[in-house]
Amino acid sequence: MSTWRPISPPPFWKRWLPEWLHGPVRLLFQLSLSGLVLLSGLAFFYFMLAMRFDLDEVARLPAGTTFYDRKGVGITAPGGIGRTLVKRGDIPDFLVKSLRAREDARFFDHHGVDLRGLARATVRNLKDRDFTQGASTLSMQLARNSFKMKQKSLHRKFLEIALTLRVESRYSKDEILTHYLNRIYFGAGADGIEQAARTYFGKPTRDLTDGECALIVGIIRGPHVFSPLRNLDAAIEQRDQTLKRMAAMGFIDEARREAIAAEPVRLVDDEQRETQTSYALQAVRRELDRILDEGQIQLGGLHVYTTLDAAWQQRLETELNTAVEDLEREKSWPHPTLKDHVQGTKPAYVLFAAITTETRSGGILALIGGRNYSHSRVDCTLSRRDLGSAFEPFVAAAVAERGKLVLPGKPVQTGRQIGPAEVERLAKRCGIAGPFLKTEDLFRGSVAATPMEMSVGLATLGNKGKRPKPFLIREIRDAADEIIYTATSHFTQALSQGAALDATSVLSRRNGTRAFTGATGSERDAWTLRLGPGGATAIWIGFDKPTAIARETRLKSLLDEFVQRLGNE
Repeated sequence: MSTWRPISPPPFWKRWLPEWLHGPVRLLFQLSLSGLVLLSGLAFFYFMLAMRFDLDEVARLPAGTTFYDRKGVGITAPGGIGRTLVKRGDIPDFLVKSLRAREDARFFDHHGVDLRGLARATVRNLKDRDFTQGASTLSMQLARNSFKMKQKSLHRKFLEIALTLRVESRYSKDEILTHYLNRIYFGAGADGIEQAARTYFGKPTRDLTDGECALIVGIIRGPHVFSPLRNLDAAIEQRDQTLKRMAAMGFIDEARREAIAAEPVRLVDDEQRETQTSYALQAVRRELDRILDEGQIQLGGLHVYTTLDAAWQQRLETELNTAVEDLEREKSWPHPTLKDHVQGTKPAYVLFAAITTETRSGGILALIGGRNYSHSRVDCTLSRRDLGSAFEPFVAAAVAERGKLVLPGKPVQTGRQIGPAEVERLAKRCGIAGPFLKTEDLFRGSVAATPMEMSVGLATLGNKGKRPKPFLIREIRDAADEIIYTATSHFTQALSQGAALDATSVLSRRNGTRAFTGATGSERDAWTLRLGPGGATAIWIGFDKPTAIARETRLKSLLDEFVQRLGNE
């Protein structure tokens, strides 16, 4: 039986290619097929991984930051207006164009992933051997922010892409745009576009001018660095870059760009800005901004445990108000509840500031930056005022450190034993920054300090000469209740234990506490230093613009009564 069969002709590609290329082409085909299988498997893996995420989270409003006092009691959070959702119809068309020009030019053309930008960024990252370029579209940024993906890695990028494709299939472009603007952080405690518009310009999003839209969009890449409240020049530069991009993309012409760039930036007045609710929480927010980056803050759901003692703060503020109101009645001065008597304008009214620092840790137990927060946001605990006789404890500390005799009630004789230069040097070690007068008038209190410095300096005397570093936040937890920050107390040995003890001999003992009341010779500034069992309190009373308050004897009497009412807590 015949076994002959006709020989099959070779495949067409073998007939077209030289024989020496047959092997390489076959290998290339096999590798391509294997790569396709691998890529399909990888895509399936990340698709299944992305399916675990609840896409409803994209539309949910991120939880705000919650603040607590040292005992775990919730306290009013900064951000009086809170995070507010806007609808697509509230967003000006110019803001949308600004956002496209700055963040995602092809937003309405791609399906969540801009392949051109991704390829460009990949080449750049390979060249830099680092993740310097992300090529993130608005959809990708929304997916990343919604599901709290912070780390930079290939795994995170692949998962982000898979999630982005799911987001794009679930939500319309307008919905993605709106959710993005409602979610992101714009600096200065502003979460979302509506709070940003009100924080910076005192108006709702729908009323923003073209220039204001461009400026707010410019903030996005660096909410802290480019906030106009921190650096107006940098914010204006970012606005101008946004406008240039808009002109390059044909959204506006050069004439319109120049006209917008020439418009003055009109930020809302400090007195009308509703971003904080008290001096203490204003300070807490500043410290939070220093501890965490904007990415961590904008994720929302933070629990910030402060060092504040809400009960002590309330008591301190109440008693201070009572003391000053008594003085106002004596002098027939205006009261701050009258709306036309605003801090810093005439007719002026008496102001005060107070701060209590825990001696053993440096945690701030109370911070009262002024008399009426709704009238002025200026934190007077950071304002430098003349000390007068309130400087005597630090003259005593310097002299005791040098082994000389402390003479209570005689600061000039006490200070002469070591001279002004040495008193200045040792006072600085206690935290008093000055400026200092270089003559013997320094012993009489010719030096300026802030209530914050005086509280820290007094805490140094009460802490055996160890100067604490003040802080307001002791712990931060994220939305999952995981600890992401814990404060550590820091101390500097400023004086010997014996010198610190000798310095407190100039303080009067009252109800288990030690206190010192004093005023400047001009009677423009009055001070109370109170060293209690746990905290060092510095209190200043005066006018915004230095003006005589009352006779020094009356001021001391007033402050003595105040200390007596506070008791020994």
